[in-house]
Formats: sequence, C-alpha cells, structure tokens
Amino acid sequence: MQFQLTNKKLNEIKADLELIFVVDKNLKHKFIKDEKAFKFANYKGESVLLLLESGRIYVPLNKLGYDELRIAAAKAYNAVKSLNVKSLKLASYVAGCQKMSFQALTEGFLLGAYEFNKYKEKKEKYALKEIIFSSEEFNGEVVRENDAQDGFAHGEIIATATNFTKDIVNEIPEIYTPQKMAEDAQNLAKSSPNLSCKIYDEKFLEKEKMNAFLAVNKASVHPPRLIHLVYKPKDAKKRVIFVGKGLTYDSGGLSLKPADYMLTMKADKSGAAAAMGIIKGAAELNLPFEIHAILGAAENMIGGNAYKPDDVLISRSGVSIEVRNTDAEGRLVLADCLSYAQDFKPDILIDMATLTGACVVGLGEYTSGIMGNSEELKRKFKDLSGSSGELFSILEFNDYLRELIKSSIADVSNCASSRYGGAITAGLFLDKFIKDEYKDKWLHLDIAGPAYLEKAWGYYAAGATGAGVRANLYFLQALAKELKDA
Repeated sequence: MQFQLTNKKLNEIKADLELIFVVDKNLKHKFIKDEKAFKFANYKGESVLLLLESGRIYVPLNKLGYDELRIAAAKAYNAVKSLNVKSLKLASYVAGCQKMSFQALTEGFLLGAYEFNKYKEKKEKYALKEIIFSSEEFNGEVVRENDAQDGFAHGEIIATATNFTKDIVNEIPEIYTPQKMAEDAQNLAKSSPNLSCKIYDEKFLEKEKMNAFLAVNKASVHPPRLIHLVYKPKDAKKRVIFVGKGLTYDSGGLSLKPADYMLTMKADKSGAAAAMGIIKGAAELNLPFEIHAILGAAENMIGGNAYKPDDVLISRSGVSIEVRNTDAEGRLVLADCLSYAQDFKPDILIDMATLTGACVVGLGEYTSGIMGNSEELKRKFKDLSGSSGELFSILEFNDYLRELIKSSIADVSNCASSRYGGAITAGLFLDKFIKDEYKDKWLHLDIAGPAYLEKAWGYYAAGATGAGVRANLYFLQALAKELKDA
C-alpha cells in the first residue's frame, strides 16, 4: 500500500473512491456533499455509509485523536477491500502533531489490512493499493509535506514491525518451535548491517547453569534456544535490553491445563515475538540506542522426564526456586534470561510476557500491566507510549504480597500461596532476579490480556495483535526526542 500527499484540492484528485471522515457526528463540515442521501438513509454519522453512485464513503471518527484516526482508517479499509477500488482519496485530518497524525492514519490502514491466511485454501486478493491525501485539512491547518512524509514512513515501519510480530505469534506450534524462532531471528539479523544475532543451545544453557530455563523444556522433543539479537548504531545514547518470554507452546506441563485453556497457547511466545518486532522497527527507524533482544525459546510439555511440582531448581543467579506449579513456567525462563541480560549492563531493562491469567482478570482483555520498582520509570513508560494506542495500567508492588511467594525449602516459590494478586506476585517473583543496581531500571510488562484476541477489535483482526511493539517503539522514539532536545 502506497501513501502520498498532494497539494491538489480534494475535488481535483483522481481516485476510484473518496473517503470522508465524519468527525464527532458532524454532518455540516466542508467535505460533506451528500445531505440528500443522508436523509434518505437516515444517516446520523454513527456507521459506515458507502455511496457508490457518488463515489464516496463516509466513516465515523469519534474525535480527532491518534487512536481514533487508526480505528477510522482500519474501518475504511475493511469497508472497501472487497470492492474493485485501487485508489482512495481523502483530506488531511490533524490531531495535534501533524507527523503523528499521518503516522497514525498509516498505521490504521496497514494494521487493518493484516490477515493471517496461510492455511486457508482460498486467499483473497484485494485491489486497494494507493491512499492519496489532499493538503486540504479538516480544520484549515497548513499541512507541512515533510511532516506528512515522515508520518507515512514511520507509520509504515511501525505497522510492518507489528504485523511481523503477529505472523510469528499466529504461526502454529507444529511449525513454530524454538529452533524456528532462532531461524527467524537469524534471518532478521541479515536484514540490516546494524543487526547481529547469536543463538545458544542447551549445552550453553547447561554451562551457564540456566537450570530453571532448562527444566521447563525437559519434556519437549524440541531443544530450547537462547536467542540474542543486537541492534548497534553509531554513537548510541543508551543501552536498552528487552527480554521476551518465548514459550512456543505451553501445555502447562504436569500441572496440565484444561483443554479450553490450552487452546491459543501458541500465543505464549508473544513476548519474544514482540521483542523481535521492536528490534526490527528500531533498526529501520535508526533509533540512537543500542538495543538487545534476549529471547527464551522453549516448550512446556509433559512426559516421563518432565520437571515436577515439589522440585527445587537452582537458577543462574543462584536463587533457589521451589516448583509448586509447572504451569507457572514463563517466569522460570524469564528468571534465567533476566540474569543473563544484566551481564550487559542495561540503562533500561524491559521484559515482556503473556505471564498471568490474573492480569487478564484484573485489567480485562485489552490492557497490559506495568510493574517495577521505579515509580518514575513506570509513569514515564505509560506517558511516552500513550500515543501508540496500546492500553496500560500500573500495578503496584507491596510487601504483603511479597510474603505469598516465600518458600519453606527454597529462596522463593514459583507460585503464590494465594490465588489473589497473581499478576503482581508473578512480577515480585521476577524482582527476586533483578540485581540491586538495576532495580530502578527494570520494567515488567504483562501482555497476557491483549496479546491474542478471539474476536476482532478496533484495528485488530482476530488472533495475534503484536502487543508491546508499538508501545515500546513509541516509547523509544519519545525518549530519543527527549535526549535530542536536552
């Protein structure tokens, strides 16, 4: 899909169809041309109205906001995709920052166009290839071409990185093993001279005493992989390390999941997939940070050699872990991966994981949880990532919940003694593996809610959403701007 801005007025542009956003149900603004048709259709500006006779489509836009622009663009795409429409023209709509407005619109079209149809016999082909914006703006602003072009370019990079992540998460467990994740990481590294990748096998994990990581994978026929991607630009300002949970499938182990809960567990690799999408986007955006993506790729299966409840595992950091539930496996992989990540002395350390059902219960299906020790860093992440449209809530640590993961036979238990506060106790478990010097530099993002959807929502199709990718790229972009302006 191509995006362009022209200085021509809207009515001078040649295109197959004209798109008009109905902002806040306002049917009186200057781009509205079909009052008679509205009256006939009893149109109130609350739904999509396609008028083939006049060659126009009206799409509701709740208000001029970045995420509202994304949603409206996705609605427009899905309304016309099955038509023989090759080009679409529309006015410019600015919601604050011009560059961000065009970026949001670009993301909306590309995210809305995403499909995972690899296993369908019939694969639809859609005609729409060109989106043409007029420099005429809804509120009469003078549109700056450079801002629009930057918005198109950045929006395409961010949306493509998100869709790249979706493809990984949506892929089936038969195909997507730890080795396949390693292969994809190596191929990604070949796409940029500033990217490199190292793959470590089970022998390395044994040497590094990553016993918690190894235990999770014991019963799988597919060996685990530790994947280390690095993006290293010249004159990097900070070192940011992302750690991703890469459970390519999670049966629950001997604490076997019920059948209904096992379905969609191919999405348990969402954290690692997001880290790959972030580093891909960062390299293409030429962000001024050295960025590492450390991925723990494993399968949690059942068998005669599976790790067991009542086992005690000695982690890489030396912290002993009592296993009370083998379905609390992601935090075991992350414990060793976080220990490894700290060897590289991060300025910011962020882990991402579909870690707990408790987070979904507490925050709903659309919101991720932010946890950590630094109130400033948690708030900063939430504020700087806000324009991405991804939803986050801050969950607070407290010492009363910390008591719930104490063990009588080990340093910590992998499962709390109470079912309540499960998202936070999982975060507190990870905190046990963060060294004092990195406590205030670490964030834990529980993306269990929005990572995978059973039904379409906003600009997301059913399935993987690429949760965490856009939020972190927006965060890094804003951080880069702060450093530049300082």
